[in-house]
Amino acid sequence: MDCVFCKIRDGEIPSEKLYEDEDMFIIRDIEPKAAKHYLMIPKRHYKLISDMTDADAESFARALRKIPALSDKLGLNGGYRLMVNQGDDAGQTVFHLHVHILAGQPLDFPDLKK
Repeated sequence: MDCVFCKIRDGEIPSEKLYEDEDMFIIRDIEPKAAKHYLMIPKRHYKLISDMTDADAESFARALRKIPALSDKLGLNGGYRLMVNQGDDAGQTVFHLHVHILAGQPLDFPDLKK
């Protein structure tokens, strides 16, 4: 498997992990789309939500529920957006499910009106 997120998880590609536990880790996005742009990456590799097992869904839920507890550490206190891209048409470029965490500025949806 040639997955960049699995290689980061395994330490093959260096990246600063801002948080890590048994379910996931959080890193900064290398192409930020907001003042604060992080990626929450489940440790187990799967491409889509539809690929999740029941155990994956439970792990993913624990990971999502951890994000509010990290608000101070990540600077999310003014609010944040969670975004998951699923498939090519949605703009998924790394095929390991991950959640974008965007914060640090007012966020709008200018492209949704096209």
